[in-house]
Amino acid sequence: MRDQTNDLFRLEHILQAIEVLTKNKTKYSFEEATSDPIVFFGFVKHVEIIGEAVYMLSKEFRAEHSDVEWDMIEKKMRHVLVHGYYHIKPEQLWATVENDIPSLKPIIEKYYMELKRKE
Repeated sequence: MRDQTNDLFRLEHILQAIEVLTKNKTKYSFEEATSDPIVFFGFVKHVEIIGEAVYMLSKEFRAEHSDVEWDMIEKKMRHVLVHGYYHIKPEQLWATVENDIPSLKPIIEKYYMELKRKE
């Protein structure tokens, strides 16, 4: 069973990964990022961290905050990155970094602050 007290830490991990992604996506174009495997898999790893942290959120937290598509983050992205790494589509990953990650940030920040106030 996942511990609800760890939800705050999981949200913090998500925010840290988002910060790394948003800071670094401005340093590289799609072509630059995908032509350097170390850079590309750095992006992959941080999206993977977000997926793993989402996976580790308690079921209660996810149910209480059902406006986020947690299953999409966990199953559609995390599982592919972790278990199907050979199926990674660079365009899809980059679209996630460019579009989905920035829109996720304010939501996670809000949830983080809510839990922080409860401490």
